[in-house]
Amino acid sequence: MIKTEHKYIEILRILKDHQEPMGAKRLSELLAERGYVMTDRAVQYYLRYLDTRGFTEKVGNQGRILTPSGIMETDRALVDDRIGFVISKLERLAFRSTFDPSTSTGDVAYNLTIVPNEVLDPVSLIFDKVRDAGCSFFSGYSFVDRDPRVPPGHTGILTLCSITMDGVFQHHGIPVKVAYGGTLQIENKNPIRFMNIIGYQGSTIDPLQLFIGAGLTAITRYCDTNSGLLLANVRQIPAGAEERSRSLISEMQDCGFRFPLTMGKGRIFNLLTDPHRISLVSFSGMNSIGSVFEAGYKFHTEIGAGTIPFSKVGDR
Repeated sequence: MIKTEHKYIEILRILKDHQEPMGAKRLSELLAERGYVMTDRAVQYYLRYLDTRGFTEKVGNQGRILTPSGIMETDRALVDDRIGFVISKLERLAFRSTFDPSTSTGDVAYNLTIVPNEVLDPVSLIFDKVRDAGCSFFSGYSFVDRDPRVPPGHTGILTLCSITMDGVFQHHGIPVKVAYGGTLQIENKNPIRFMNIIGYQGSTIDPLQLFIGAGLTAITRYCDTNSGLLLANVRQIPAGAEERSRSLISEMQDCGFRFPLTMGKGRIFNLLTDPHRISLVSFSGMNSIGSVFEAGYKFHTEIGAGTIPFSKVGDR
């Protein structure tokens, strides 16, 4: 068993989340985003140790990748420590989101999907289809190819992450709880009920990513027939913040955001929520990605990949 030190585990997690080889400099940057400030030299030391354990291997001058043993070790190491990892990452990302809807300026959180160039055109058409069907969190997306995470022969697609909403609310003094992720049944554009739902608190994996991988969505069918199973999130805010939140929502909608699907207290569809808090249900920014998965294309997605100026998102 590997040393139970968080820095080793974080390095393994980062390498598992990225398909391409990664060097000490990039690892140092990503570790800093997760709260582990380390010099490039220190990261090199950790990598050499992981090499000796057979968990990583060097790929020329490109950096390290996980070995099969490293993948297994990452999956089983520090399960207790990983509990709550997803929500903690989202909370950090919300804090770093500085978007101001009144001026359409500041940084927003985004998801990064990396696709091979040979399938970029059909994948782009799927993104367009989901956007035009109105089941995305935001009205546009962007391409990026000059990013160290995007390997040669690939293009990155930036979609706006719904955690941006949390950042806006928090910076205006409204505490937000990301409560649930689920699949929402829609019939003739009318939301009916949640078919599957998982709480974010205590989760070791993003619930929506789990639903996509398990084939529990029907996003493409919705785009074609107005009926299907879409990815949605449930957030909760104090009841006393309803008036202020509606004002912020209106400003964000003017900027191209598409939420909420509904908001209220008590029962939301078939979900019984806290009667003392307002629940907001919104379509996830992952619906485009889920539809690409349904079509069978290969890709890699990093949820909550970072923050970027709002002006660089949504040119398509």
